[in-house]
Amino acid sequence: MTEQQRTEDREQKTEDEGQNSECQATSDERRATSDELTVESVVEAVLFASDEPLSEPRLADIVETGVRQIRQHIKSLNDKYQANNNAFRIEQIAGGYQMLTLSPYNHWLKRLLRVRSDSKLSPAALETLAIIAYKQPVMRADIEAIRGVAAGEIIRALCYKGLVKIVGRAEVLGRPMLYGTTRKFLEIFGLNSLKDLPKIEELKKPPE
Repeated sequence: MTEQQRTEDREQKTEDEGQNSECQATSDERRATSDELTVESVVEAVLFASDEPLSEPRLADIVETGVRQIRQHIKSLNDKYQANNNAFRIEQIAGGYQMLTLSPYNHWLKRLLRVRSDSKLSPAALETLAIIAYKQPVMRADIEAIRGVAAGEIIRALCYKGLVKIVGRAEVLGRPMLYGTTRKFLEIFGLNSLKDLPKIEELKKPPE
């Protein structure tokens, strides 16, 4: 073997050792990072990254754990948030869990957030939506009887915005369509279910 071949062999050996060291270091880093992760921190990361409520079964499937463990971890996280006086909690919304900012911070958040014009609802649309929410499933004729004006255009607009949907047909002559609210309605108004809607009595003005 010539001197040149010996030199090339030494260089190749050094390069291989360097690559092995780098691979080992990367492996050690991954192992250290993995050791730092817990199921609770993974639940927190998933909820933090999600822009929609996640149901218990879906969370359990993503995190690869049980539904009971999901509940325990969420309670533990909320206890920590409260103890640390954090500005957010994990709340039940639309049948799932979502990380939300606490209501006392709304004043400052309103300065940050700009509501898109296409998501704004007119007083007439809000009134129609309220009737559907409380009376569902409800026919258009019933909505118009309560409001005293035609409601077809407004109902179509609410359907377009994803707040209202067709839920069936009435068992009367002509079988008119029945309308109800959607999951998006629950999300936007911060409700876990329709049972969380304010009672009619609570909406009445107090006597002067």
